[in-house]
Amino acid sequence: MAGHSKWSTIKHKKGAADAKRGKIFTKLIKEITTAARIGGGDPSGNPRLRKAIDTAKGANMPSDNIDRAIKKGTGELEGVVYEEVTYEGYGPDGVAVVVECMTDNRNRTVADIRHYFSKFGGNLGQDGCVSFIFEKKGVILVADSAATEEELMEVTLEAGASDIVESEGSFEVHTPLEAFDTVVKALADANIATESAEITRLPNTTMHLEGKSAVSMLKLFTAIEDHDDVQNVYANFDIDEDVLESFGS
Repeated sequence: MAGHSKWSTIKHKKGAADAKRGKIFTKLIKEITTAARIGGGDPSGNPRLRKAIDTAKGANMPSDNIDRAIKKGTGELEGVVYEEVTYEGYGPDGVAVVVECMTDNRNRTVADIRHYFSKFGGNLGQDGCVSFIFEKKGVILVADSAATEEELMEVTLEAGASDIVESEGSFEVHTPLEAFDTVVKALADANIATESAEITRLPNTTMHLEGKSAVSMLKLFTAIEDHDDVQNVYANFDIDEDVLESFGS
């Protein structure tokens, strides 16, 4: 899990930089629109929409953008209908990769994703080929300056968290899906600030990569993640921290 934890921290820093450039807004708008279309425009009765709105606010998205995205989802404003689709494949040295997308053109998206896999030493696989390696869980990132590990354990384990993993300058609080909202609320009630909180796929096993394989995997991961139709990318690589930091910078 160490490799995933370190990359999660770097992803968070990268996400903050992307938000400043407005790059992340497209993905957030798609999620808000789709969540409103599926579960309605009232966030109090639509947990997925509520989470999407909270994430958008955390990225400093203007309220008008959020409102328009909700109205497009509910049909009050004309908008594009996005299809949710998941692709699975193998990166360098057989690393498992899962890609979650929202697209209005499945043919365009799959062609792009297949191209990235081929370009960086991997290949697109069949549905179900690697998803069994991952488990959906909640992951909450807390800076080590916000709380000690003991304080986190006291607050989160009682609320239903399953694990706390130390990362570079922070802690990852892992939760079962059903306990995610409860743990997030418990941290807020305890005045412990969180850097991010998301539902993610954690790998049950990891593969250690070095040298060219590590760099190719990071290039593949980043290329896929930067695609406008891609919402999330998950992979079970473990790469040394110095390589991650060098690539992340």
